[in-house]
Amino acid sequence: MADTNYDVIIIGSGPGGYVTAIRAAQLGLKTAIVEREHLGGICLNWGCIPTKALLRSAEMMDHANHAKSFGLKLEGKMTADVKDVVARSRGVSARLNGGVGFLMKKNKIDVIWGEAKLTKPGEIVVGKPSKPAVEPQHPAPKGTKGEGTYTAKHIIVATGARPRALPGIEPDGKLIWTYFEAMKPEKMPKSMVVMGSGAIGIEFASFYLSMGVDVTVVELMPNVMPVEDDEISKFARKMLEKRGMKIITEAKVSKVDKAADSMTAHVETKDGKVQQITADRLISAVGVQGNIENLGLETLGVKTDRGCIVIDGYGKTNVPGLYAIGDVAGPPMLAHKAEHEGVVCIEKIAGLPNVHPMDKGKIPGCTYCNPQVASVGLTEAKAKEQGRDIRVGRYQFNANGKAIALGEDTGMIKVIFDKKSGELLGAHMVGAEVTELIQGFVVAMNLETTEEDLMHTIFPHPTLSEMMKESVLDAYGRVLNA
Repeated sequence: MADTNYDVIIIGSGPGGYVTAIRAAQLGLKTAIVEREHLGGICLNWGCIPTKALLRSAEMMDHANHAKSFGLKLEGKMTADVKDVVARSRGVSARLNGGVGFLMKKNKIDVIWGEAKLTKPGEIVVGKPSKPAVEPQHPAPKGTKGEGTYTAKHIIVATGARPRALPGIEPDGKLIWTYFEAMKPEKMPKSMVVMGSGAIGIEFASFYLSMGVDVTVVELMPNVMPVEDDEISKFARKMLEKRGMKIITEAKVSKVDKAADSMTAHVETKDGKVQQITADRLISAVGVQGNIENLGLETLGVKTDRGCIVIDGYGKTNVPGLYAIGDVAGPPMLAHKAEHEGVVCIEKIAGLPNVHPMDKGKIPGCTYCNPQVASVGLTEAKAKEQGRDIRVGRYQFNANGKAIALGEDTGMIKVIFDKKSGELLGAHMVGAEVTELIQGFVVAMNLETTEEDLMHTIFPHPTLSEMMKESVLDAYGRVLNA
């Protein structure tokens, strides 16, 4: 039984699962991780990483198409080889997949290949996957274990999430795509409807727009990227529409008619009017749902809510010895949230002192479209809803020397402070490289930095980061370069 008994078994090897496994091993716990498809999970294989590889190709295309504005001459029209663009993206994924396998071996973590099912507290049975892998490109690493019964004092569910499908508009892999199909098109469509403008939808819309596709985005809410601050969302929409993207808000796709190699979306607006849009493909990006099926949760009486496992601040479920982290444990469904949630969970299990529940109000969100959008903390509307007396600062990219030199002078940084205490309540950005800048405000919020601390911090010149300080100064009527 020694080879099948562990201190910790983690079901799922996505960012939450494999990071938790590494931290468990660092803490001296005998650890195993169960995976049915690909080490690294959706994020590494089909989400965060390969989409950024695609978007990098799109960025290069955008720069090339504006070469003349930098004094450069490009003979002929820049074109994209779809197969090569996709191949690069898949290659990036494969490289990192191998890296996760190396990390498991380095940290002496056993990999159990197959699909796990909870049979009773502290026990799982691993069998063959109930469905084939999306793309069988990553075989089981050498030295992995297989089917059988395994036991552990602590079992952590980290099975992630999958695309949500709307009744009657289910993805078919041909005309109606999820992000799986959108990630590896065999040929570039000429036109496309994107249903949903969250991070997944707007990133793919931005990518295909850069590739020369006629893109229409349909969003149910009044604004694109509806979780973002209202002002930032409207700013981003103007920039996206300036690039040529068509955006229809307060509308839904109520029906899809399919033809041989195209489809017609019936787009219904809030006033009941219906517009028919014919396009080659439709991407369904209406959110994701937790992978809670076929795990045996019902057998153990695990509490769930709206398709996710209910946990406390340390990942505990209502069943002793069973935990959940990441997307399967509820929103925000972000890789970095899953990683941190897993570390908190395993450190609590190990009995480390001063382990604190994750503060979801300080989790940054990033959308890697063109323009990029990033945020942390309260929006202006949420701050007002909470009855906060606030100060708001703004700074435009067109007043920043580095942004102008880069040819990226359209964007905005917005900060929200508590007027009485000087607490930074939220930061919201749109423009070039803001997904890299946002961490500065995240650190500030975690250190409980006040406006005075930020105003007395020396930011290097010339950088985009200077705009962060200027936005703070603006909130207090002290802006210097505007």
